[in-house]
Amino acid sequence: MQVFKQHKGIVAPMDRPNVDTDAIIPKQFLKSIKRSGFGPNAFDDWRYLDEGGPDIDNDGRRVNPDFILNLPPYDKATILLARENFGCGSSREHAVWALEDFGFRAVLAPSFADIFFNNSFKNGLLPIVLDAELIDSIFKAIEKSPGFELSIDLESQSILMEGHEPIKFEVDEFRKHCLLNGLDDIALTLQHADDIKAYEAKRRPQAPWLF
Repeated sequence: MQVFKQHKGIVAPMDRPNVDTDAIIPKQFLKSIKRSGFGPNAFDDWRYLDEGGPDIDNDGRRVNPDFILNLPPYDKATILLARENFGCGSSREHAVWALEDFGFRAVLAPSFADIFFNNSFKNGLLPIVLDAELIDSIFKAIEKSPGFELSIDLESQSILMEGHEPIKFEVDEFRKHCLLNGLDDIALTLQHADDIKAYEAKRRPQAPWLF
């Protein structure tokens, strides 16, 4: 999992509530269980004017000229600004994979769906919950200045925004530790590899049928 310590990037505004996981990555793209390659189809139904599929070349598809992530500089954004209940709908982990593969490192919103929120931390995407009024102020700042950037410092749990005092945000200490060190569930388990090997060596003669 990619380490997250500090990040500065362009913020893309997605000014709609209840963005669900089927919108983030439609169901026809869920055939693969690889964690990469989903970025070109993130928000596929909104991003393109014709229907897409896993075997369709996106280079030949008509792009929606009104969709925010198709417009520069937001096509290079690495921070997504959203409204309440972001990531609702089905529990597909592919939604987080698609956002990461597009290039996003963090999502800011007043609230997140629980499963999406948990999946984000497990895959190195930082979901930050901020007060709705503060989210509004960031939307307004972007409107005044396209290409608006934010700096996120996970260690100090703060966001630097021009003209504001550092914005503090909450994050669970264990999840913070995992992001700072790039530890997903597998990496956490492998920290105990020596103990696991020692147990298996002891267990093998006692229950050889298990091996």
